[in-house]
Amino acid sequence: MDKRLFLSLAAGAALVGATTGCSTTSPTASSDPAARRRSIDAKVDEALGKLYEQVPGSKELASKAKGILVFPSVVSAGFVVGGSYGEGALRKQGTSAGYYSTSAASVGLLAGAQSRSVYLLFMNDEVLNKFETSKGWTAGVDATVTVADASATAAVDTKTGQKPIVGYVLAVGGLMANLSFDGTKFTKIDI
Repeated sequence: MDKRLFLSLAAGAALVGATTGCSTTSPTASSDPAARRRSIDAKVDEALGKLYEQVPGSKELASKAKGILVFPSVVSAGFVVGGSYGEGALRKQGTSAGYYSTSAASVGLLAGAQSRSVYLLFMNDEVLNKFETSKGWTAGVDATVTVADASATAAVDTKTGQKPIVGYVLAVGGLMANLSFDGTKFTKIDI
């Protein structure tokens, strides 16, 4: 194996490990579960506020959802090989019904790190129930997530609102388009 390729792979693996490891090793997180839940809930509230403010039609669509899975900060990092990790909450009728982590791996032309907020709107009871009863749920395998196609000048289109699961990804610059959730894993965490 080429030495530069090996070093790139090793650096990517180290960045992924550092990214995914930092959020679960905090002494505060493990010693005070109630404080960890409050912290996640506060970040989820803030992330939902940003979505509703920045994406026309998102609040109306969310009001029709049976459940909303919100990850306020999903951090992606890597160099050739990378990954992402974040923690969030499933909201049902405005209340957190469970806490989850999300993770994904990637290989390709990438370098650096970025953070974004991720939202999954479960639009019917069947898909929400399947998600909640799974031991680990993977987008593209267990269900298809339709990425909302919205802009600053147009509300979410009617066809998108009729899909079983609608996803949004919000970065610092605004709504991200042309993304796929395929391969992203979601796992319930006990806190």
